[in-house]
Amino acid sequence: MAYCKRCGFPIADGAATCPSCGAYQNNGPEVVDNGGIGWGILGCCIPIAGLVLFLVWKDQRPRTAKAAGIGALVSVILGALWYLIVIAMGVGASLM
Repeated sequence: MAYCKRCGFPIADGAATCPSCGAYQNNGPEVVDNGGIGWGILGCCIPIAGLVLFLVWKDQRPRTAKAAGIGALVSVILGALWYLIVIAMGVGASLM
């Protein structure tokens, strides 16, 4: 005897949906969501890939999506800071 993952109602083994609440019962393999640092590094190196991975995985793999999203965000912030430093140095050099 299995139980519904949403409401806890007893359901038959291998049932696709819960007869009480109608929630879909995923009987497939568990999704590994360890939030590996590799996805964060990928998001940092290729920010658009990190953003896409975040948007695609935010529901299925929230930890991994968060790592990729944070990597992309860090990359964008560092890029913006770099441009501000270069602009400030250019303005400073032109005033000398």
